[in-house]
Amino acid sequence: MPPHTGVLRRKDDGKATIRRTGKDKPPAPMADVPPPPPVNDEFALPTREVVRPPNQLQLTEQELSEETAKMLTANNPTAPQNVARFNMKERCYKFEPMVEQLVIHYGSDGWLLHKASEEARKQHDQEKAETEAAAKFHAECEKVLREKEAGIDVEAPDDSRQLRNQFNYSEGAAQTFIYPLKDRATFTEPPPTATLSGSCSMWEIYDEYCKDFERQRLEEATKQAKGGKKSAQTAAAAAGTAASSRASSSATAAATSSREQWDEDGSVVQGFCILDRMVNQNTYADIAMDFKYWDDTSDAFRPGEGSLLPLWQFKCERGKKHVTSICWSSLYKDQFAVGYGSFHFQKQGTGAVSIFSLKNPSHAELTIMTESGVMALHIHPEFANLLAVGCYDGSVMVFDIRSKSDKPLYQASVKTKKHTDPVWQVCWQPDELQKTLAFVSISTDGDIMLWTLTKCELLPERLMKLQSASKERAAGAGAAAVAALAASSAGGSSGSGGPAAAATVTGSSGVGPAANNAAAAAAAVVAGVDLAAQQHVVGGLCLDFCKAAGQEHTYLVGTEEGSIHKCSKAYGSDYLASYAGHGMPVYGVKWNSLHPSMFLACSADWNVKVWDSSQQQAPLLSFDLGAAVGDVAWAPYSSTVFAAVTDEGKVHVFDLAQNRQLPLCAQKCSKKARLTRVVFNPVYPILLIGDSKGNVSALKLSPNLHKCCGKPDKAGVSIEDLERQKLDHVMEVARKSQAPALAASAS
Repeated sequence: MPPHTGVLRRKDDGKATIRRTGKDKPPAPMADVPPPPPVNDEFALPTREVVRPPNQLQLTEQELSEETAKMLTANNPTAPQNVARFNMKERCYKFEPMVEQLVIHYGSDGWLLHKASEEARKQHDQEKAETEAAAKFHAECEKVLREKEAGIDVEAPDDSRQLRNQFNYSEGAAQTFIYPLKDRATFTEPPPTATLSGSCSMWEIYDEYCKDFERQRLEEATKQAKGGKKSAQTAAAAAGTAASSRASSSATAAATSSREQWDEDGSVVQGFCILDRMVNQNTYADIAMDFKYWDDTSDAFRPGEGSLLPLWQFKCERGKKHVTSICWSSLYKDQFAVGYGSFHFQKQGTGAVSIFSLKNPSHAELTIMTESGVMALHIHPEFANLLAVGCYDGSVMVFDIRSKSDKPLYQASVKTKKHTDPVWQVCWQPDELQKTLAFVSISTDGDIMLWTLTKCELLPERLMKLQSASKERAAGAGAAAVAALAASSAGGSSGSGGPAAAATVTGSSGVGPAANNAAAAAAAVVAGVDLAAQQHVVGGLCLDFCKAAGQEHTYLVGTEEGSIHKCSKAYGSDYLASYAGHGMPVYGVKWNSLHPSMFLACSADWNVKVWDSSQQQAPLLSFDLGAAVGDVAWAPYSSTVFAAVTDEGKVHVFDLAQNRQLPLCAQKCSKKARLTRVVFNPVYPILLIGDSKGNVSALKLSPNLHKCCGKPDKAGVSIEDLERQKLDHVMEVARKSQAPALAASAS
């Protein structure tokens, strides 16, 4: 309402006055307003009187001049704004961003059509066609009528197409017979029932087991007596004696026999195993969903970085032992074997082998106990039931994990020339000539042994004796000392050299006490040379065979002195090549499965190095991880991805194609335990790590950590070729950056 309002009123004398309402003062006269007309002027214009209502707001000039913007929207004020629906992808309830705002205030179906619509046009055309057809029919009828009046005999027009009514509808009806409903029922006699009840106590169960055990003994005694007939008293006495001698274990034996009779084919036990896995999968349902669907979406915004998601943790059921070895099954991609032992010399005890599955993380599927700590194990790549095990006491064993027995199929002992030091690694290696099952073991006693599985025993064969490169120099110095000592002794006795010295050394008929003294001294020097040679034996810690076709006989050996040797099964007298790049023991060496000439090594000197087998001078790449590196592993899906674990409890994952200097992920996975082993799953993006407390953790790699080459664009090019080219490109850059340093060292 305007600020100044009033009512215009005219008085009886023709004068107009303005009556003001409200309590405010009258406005000041404006300069441009004309003066009021005379009072008695009949032609005076009426004046307006502004009357203000009593409830009018009193606003200031600033408030009056303020502009208020209002926006008219088509939103429905009654539409709900908090509609939530369950999102199956993110597994949570989320609010709907779009809400239907349409409101129909009135709706009615009618018969009206718009003239410009397509349906109206079709209806108009149809009506026009019907009108033309009717006019044509009437014209024909009139023509026929005129011709008949003229006496011409013509046929009437065809009116079959003429509609009888506008709907072309004929009504018909029929009556059918309604069949009556019938109910049919039968009655049967219920089967006879009886109520049985009873009670059973512990001593009754024990007595029944004893009776059953005696019955089995009687049957066995009857079967053994084929020729003669034994009296019932003798059989009963024999059964009573056997029962009394085994009274302490009769219940256990009877229970075992009862279980075997109850489940002869093993179907019940297998059903319980499946039920156990189902219960565990329901218990760890959230972890199973992460294993199947989780992908770190933040990798899309941080190229060159990755993360590891902890999934399950598998624990040792027989105390806290070190995880010494991990190996995936070659048949079941969710099953793996773990070896438990101790790396401490003064804390040795029993060992264990546990078979775990990702489908049952609560406990092991099978546990095998050993007298000595297990230091290495390997599952056969073709026969997944055969498990080779190396122990701390130097023995090697082969188990059949299908039988679920602690007794090995084969075991090396002192008679079969077992190792004298701990076995640090075993690896199945088939014999190409005889096509027999065999595996290779390496120990710190310097021997690399090939164990062949025969029908009843393990046949050992020494592939190589690891020796230091300084042995030959020591042997040559010893031979020179023998010759010099023999010459000096012979010269002192006969006064002439040559023949006397030769006679003394060869041990021919003596020429006196001096010759005997010379022979004894020479024998002592030869013994010293042999002792020096034995003292230069190098202990082996790890080995790995080449995966390339045609090079399965070539393998790498890591030693205690820090050197790496390339050897061959066909040539055991010397090394094919030696690589000296570490200053402390080499804990792991691995061939690249996608590139035949590249291998990886880790050591206690904190370094992980990438080598080219054709270049012995220096490694191509070297990484300092700041702590002793326990193990390394190449990824099976990419030629440039590898992982390493350290004593600090960190896992380092590298991708040389993305970063040649720093790891994409360096994540601490254990607070107080040292990480000892790492291995990739051959199919899933899963990483297993073992620590010094007996725990094995499963980690899932983020998308940036398991990138691989896509499908090849050219025909005839495989994914392996693309991976090999990718690693070659990285190594070529490393060679160019290393060339000046190698040239300077050579000069």
